[in-house]
Amino acid sequence: MPSFLVYSLIAGFGVAAVAAPLGCFVVWRRLAYMGEAVAQAGLLGVALGLLLETDQTAPSFVLVALTGLGLAALARHTVVPIDSLLGLVAHGLLALGVIATLSIRSGSVDLVGYLFGDIFAVTTNDLVWVLGGGAVVLAVLVWLWQPLLRLAIHPELAEAEGVPRARMDTVFMLLLAVAIAVAIKVVGVLLAVAFLIMPAVAARPFARTPEAMAVIATLVAWFGVAAGIALSFAQDVPGGPAIVLVLATAAIGAVLARPQGRRA
Repeated sequence: MPSFLVYSLIAGFGVAAVAAPLGCFVVWRRLAYMGEAVAQAGLLGVALGLLLETDQTAPSFVLVALTGLGLAALARHTVVPIDSLLGLVAHGLLALGVIATLSIRSGSVDLVGYLFGDIFAVTTNDLVWVLGGGAVVLAVLVWLWQPLLRLAIHPELAEAEGVPRARMDTVFMLLLAVAIAVAIKVVGVLLAVAFLIMPAVAARPFARTPEAMAVIATLVAWFGVAAGIALSFAQDVPGGPAIVLVLATAAIGAVLARPQGRRA
């Protein structure tokens, strides 16, 4: 098996193992639009990495994290409806990121690669970020599973019972930032949030417990990576969009198969 294909599979499975269980919380808390707005800041991180002539993952994480924390704080104090605010921020950040990225390299940069990813161009350094960052996210997620789950199910009750809501929200946003920063390596800025949401959506109709949903979502995500890469080779299409297409098909199929099924 070619080394680039091995790297692609490892990176894809690594991102899937992190994004799928974290994506369950995104679905439970209805934060899909928040995740999209936050992910757009990743392109500004790419521009900063190009400006500093360094790896783009660290700058992307910093800007994604700051954006997420800022939006979370702003959502608690703004009189503007949150969906309108997130739409404004998401499109504004995307436009700013495109302009900044193209300006730094005078239009010669592979913008499509950053927007939609290039899983077949994963390097050893990328794997270090994906596996290292993923391990940290999973460790923290397991450690804080119960308080995060209680906040996702009933935030007011969890807060009344002593769960530090503001602190947990901050930790969750940082975990989301790490997941998005490493996912950008595989599926790009525009598709990173889809990688978080789609496996969780596909798993929810068949899961009886939150833990089962996280496991099923991870298995769906792994299947999406393998099948997407196979589709990419068979049809000569980009790897990232092929993976997301497989995941979207799985999610739609699951919802149609069990529209009234029990769910976590």
